[in-house]
Formats: sequence, C-alpha cells, structure tokens
Amino acid sequence: MSNLEAILSWIFGIAILVTLVLSVGFSFRSRRSADPTQRGLMAARMNICLGIMLIALALLQMFIYSGSTLRVIVGAVFLVLGIFNLFAGMRNHAFFTKRRSSAR
Repeated sequence: MSNLEAILSWIFGIAILVTLVLSVGFSFRSRRSADPTQRGLMAARMNICLGIMLIALALLQMFIYSGSTLRVIVGAVFLVLGIFNLFAGMRNHAFFTKRRSSAR
C-alpha cells in the first residue's frame, strides 16, 4: 500500500466513523423528540450523515481496493444511495427549517 493510499484510507475511515456516530445520535434525538418539526430536522440530519457515510464507503471501495468488478459494482451502488440520501436530507432539512422559522 502506498503512502497516498494509507492517508486516504485513514481519512475515509475517520469520516465513516464520525458520520456513523452522528447518524446514530441524530436517530436517537429524532425518535425521542415530541415536536414533529424537530423530529423532521433530526431525521434530515441523520439522512445527510448517512449519505456522507455511504459516499465515503463507496470512495474507499473504488479507490483504495481495486481489481474486483464486484467491488466496483458495490461501490457504485453505495455511491448512488449516498447521493440520494444526501440530497433527500438536504431537501428535508430546508423544508423543516422553513417550517420551524415560520412557526415562530
């Protein structure tokens, strides 16, 4: 493994762990919230974190471990799911932020 691959694997690994912890935290906060707007905001943040995590997993699969066609296919599926989660979370976050600001 080259020096660049080692650095990238550490960066992707840290990004995966951070977004995993954040998505679990936002999931708990979403489920425990009584306010529907706050619940939607936390769920949107969870989706954004999950999207970033899936994108990081996909990039890790595609760039660090090369060779296998199955690995590239799994990476592409993770990338598509990650992009979908990221944009859905951003859209929902904007919706619930406007809803929260108009309720005040």
